Amino acid sequence: MTTARETVLGRIRDALTLAPAQDAPVRRAYRTGRTLPDGERLALFTDRLVDYKAEVRTCTAEGTAETIAEALREHGARRTGVPAGLDTSWLSAYDGEVLVDSADIPAPRLDALDGVVTASAVGCAETGTIFLDGSAEQGRRALSLVPDLHVCVVDLSAVEVGVPEAVARLAPDRPTTLISGPSATSDIELERVEGVHGPRTLVVVIRTDL
Repeated sequence: MTTARETVLGRIRDALTLAPAQDAPVRRAYRTGRTLPDGERLALFTDRLVDYKAEVRTCTAEGTAETIAEALREHGARRTGVPAGLDTSWLSAYDGEVLVDSADIPAPRLDALDGVVTASAVGCAETGTIFLDGSAEQGRRALSLVPDLHVCVVDLSAVEVGVPEAVARLAPDRPTTLISGPSATSDIELERVEGVHGPRTLVVVIRTDL
């Protein structure tokens, strides 16, 4: 007696036999190489982030520590987690408790944090998306998902115009997390609920000399 599984797999094999051979590479006409002046790219990125209900702050490289400390203070973060490779000078103006993350710290302990500060790999202005790739200054995925506040530092020089340009800057062998505003869902009666799958509050600190 033939099982349902065998029937399905048999149909798949038949379909593969009838399918034409794909010897030629698939042509992909992606839009690439798009650029915008720094000011326009910053304005577009900021507009998209705000539209996603993220909080945006800009600063120079020298003002990074004070801007981060100000954001943490305003959101009442007294205990903050950071990845092991984060530039320690970024927390020099912060007077709260800092926990340096490691793989052996369990998720419940991360849940006790008020917030987290990370760097980022790439940004996409057109979609307001931030890419994290798990590098030492960005940390493991749990660190940026469990605490309720995420302060993410983005260099304007790492913000590309569109998705193809942004993806081209990523290492394909690294774990990639895409962030577009605070975590939110509208699955229940189409009502937006924030903080379901990640931080309820996202503060993006954009470093630029403009």
